[in-house]
Amino acid sequence: MQVEVAYARPDKQQIVQVTVPEGMVALEVVRVSGITDIFPEINPDEIDMGVFGKVIKDPASYELHDGDRLELYRPLKIDPKQARLNRAKKKS
Repeated sequence: MQVEVAYARPDKQQIVQVTVPEGMVALEVVRVSGITDIFPEINPDEIDMGVFGKVIKDPASYELHDGDRLELYRPLKIDPKQARLNRAKKKS
């Protein structure tokens, strides 16, 4: 099956297309995709993942399907609520 693995930083983003056997789980796909060669800061065991914007709670057991886009999420630098509050204060 064909799946994509996507990761983005502010300065660079990459989508890697991978052909994997049916029944492969998200964590394994990240490891075989080679995305960690492009972005060495990625730790597959610790990074948050999702499929088409929906967070996967257990990447070690979540089976991907043909055509899925597995997204790797960077940790937030600031809580979104706090960021909105900061922007609102600047406008005042």
